[in-house]
Amino acid sequence: MAAPEITVTTCASIADIPQTEWQRLAGCTNPFLRYEFFQALEASGCTRPETGWTPSHLVFRRNGQICGVAPAYLKNNSMGEYVFDWGWAEAYQRHGLPYYPKLLIAVPFTPSQGPRLLLDDEARARLTPETLDDLLTNLTAQLGANSWHLLFPNAADQALLGHDEELHRIGCQFHWHNRNYQHFDDFLAELTSRKRKSIRKERRQVAEQGIGFRHIHGRDISDQVLSAFYVFYQATYLKRGQRPYLNKAFFAQLRENLPEHLHVIMAIRDGEMIAGALFLAGESTLYGRYWGCLDEYNHLHFETCYYQGIELALTLGLQHFDAGAQGEHKLVRGFEPVITHSWHGILHPGFRDAVAAFTREEAEQVIGYFDDAHSVLPFRQQDQE
Repeated sequence: MAAPEITVTTCASIADIPQTEWQRLAGCTNPFLRYEFFQALEASGCTRPETGWTPSHLVFRRNGQICGVAPAYLKNNSMGEYVFDWGWAEAYQRHGLPYYPKLLIAVPFTPSQGPRLLLDDEARARLTPETLDDLLTNLTAQLGANSWHLLFPNAADQALLGHDEELHRIGCQFHWHNRNYQHFDDFLAELTSRKRKSIRKERRQVAEQGIGFRHIHGRDISDQVLSAFYVFYQATYLKRGQRPYLNKAFFAQLRENLPEHLHVIMAIRDGEMIAGALFLAGESTLYGRYWGCLDEYNHLHFETCYYQGIELALTLGLQHFDAGAQGEHKLVRGFEPVITHSWHGILHPGFRDAVAAFTREEAEQVIGYFDDAHSVLPFRQQDQE
């Protein structure tokens, strides 16, 4: 008897997928894969057609039974993705061809690596790069889209990608790793004398401005704190002339439905909250996601987002700290370069060839950048003292 065929369809809302089935496949340890996370995005109106995020979550079936799911969206822009393809869209436009809509398999507004294809063991064993590519390419065409894009997958998902017709793209981020540190000073002790003194000086200058910090977890985050944080978060975008991707209702839903993952660190001066950062904690990783302030203070961003984040990761016993995309300034503060991945299925054969050439050139540059970053890490083995 032939093995049962695996099929894939889409759902227009997370509510169309039974929560028990999603949870069975996604687990409960990664905050960005929790059913409640996608519920919050949809219920708050952050992911809807008007914002360019039309929910189109993938559902894999075997013998009519759900054997896999994946967060997915039909996109009519490239906002909030952190794998930038604006140049590809412009090239299509110059040739009179539509680039959008595209099928995006990703966690919205979240440039963090992790599982994207949430498959049971049998489905993962049965799928090959060829069959998965066929499934995604056929689905993309059925949806009237022109390409599919899978962003920030983990190694297990990458093993199912890499078909000849797919394009592999890499990027570079900076993450902090807990090398069995018990305290912040244990981490500092691994740095060169110069970098150690620099970080201590930055932290001292923050304290000399009369700034202290308050860590707040889950449902202990009051409405007053949440409102203050959201003002700071908005300011980060408004300073760049942009509207924030997320609204206050989304953060309120996180507090109510995912409190075990949620942490806020507020900077306090003269009894007033002056800045804030929001973190989500997984099983082994702390994710620093959102930050903001209204006034400028020396080194406050580094202290609130990075040093306080390291302190939080140590307190929670976590092994990694992913403080978000980009940011070379993290490098000299002990965050190490990490290669990120994305995979792309371009249906138009001519553009696929052109984009393939671009990704090959880009990869060479990223690897060179990664190697250069490694060469200037501030750890003691490079110390000349």
